[in-house]
Amino acid sequence: MRVASCVGAWMIVGALGATIAAQGEKPQGTTGPRSLLIEDMTWTEVRDSIAAGKTTAIYFTGAIEQNGPGVALGKHLFIANYLAQRIAEQLGNALVYPTLPFAPTGDWGLVAPGVIDPAKRTSQMRMNGSVTVSEETFGGMARDVALSAISAGFKNVVLLNDHGGGQETLGKVAAQLNKDFGPRGIHVYFIPDSYYKEKEFMREYLPKHNLPVDNHAGTDDTSEVMFVDREVNKHDLRWIRPDKLVNTGPNDPSGVNGDQTKATVALGKVFTDEKIRLAVAQIKLLIAAGQ
Repeated sequence: MRVASCVGAWMIVGALGATIAAQGEKPQGTTGPRSLLIEDMTWTEVRDSIAAGKTTAIYFTGAIEQNGPGVALGKHLFIANYLAQRIAEQLGNALVYPTLPFAPTGDWGLVAPGVIDPAKRTSQMRMNGSVTVSEETFGGMARDVALSAISAGFKNVVLLNDHGGGQETLGKVAAQLNKDFGPRGIHVYFIPDSYYKEKEFMREYLPKHNLPVDNHAGTDDTSEVMFVDREVNKHDLRWIRPDKLVNTGPNDPSGVNGDQTKATVALGKVFTDEKIRLAVAQIKLLIAAGQ
């Protein structure tokens, strides 16, 4: 298992999470945690929060992958980190573990020890800057973080992924851990609705508004990044290059399959709100069932 190879990079995300997090509940200069991100908290604050009823841990995964020349590589990371906090706020009893920035996004093109053949790279890895991890590593990270949350005292751990790659793996990890710990009243749940059902919602919504359906990094994805960029970075927007947004089809060398030029902040709010709504509803349903 190559989990160790990702741990160092993953831990760096604590700093990124603090950078892109929305401001917390308390003003500067007051004592106590100011956000729902555990990386912003001390260990005693996490302990006391669990004792006070924060018994659900949220583990969200993103990805670093190409999204064409007009959208930053961290699209899924930015969205996942934002969604996790909004979901925790709505649940009222949850804290957020650091967002994993990596997911399976294709093949490196490794054909022999020390040899990368660019022609053998697949999917998003064909474009510079994309990062991929194996399903084994991805699943190992989810398992280990979930076990860490259980060890800390959380009674429910929820696993979510804003990226298509790795969804099935998260489901398997959650199912096994739930089988192991469920009899002890501790549950691990996979929450696929925020990804799959939002895609269904998007495919119905966009045509009704005379807009093109998103396939990869198109109207939906780009709108969400626009919205999150505005919410997180305010007047210091960082993640969209408006003059480089494109409208292309499958196999375009830009890497985009969809129309980024129709993206808007308003659409981004519609789609992120739907992801939050779907996630909160499924989490509440599963926890209430307690299975």
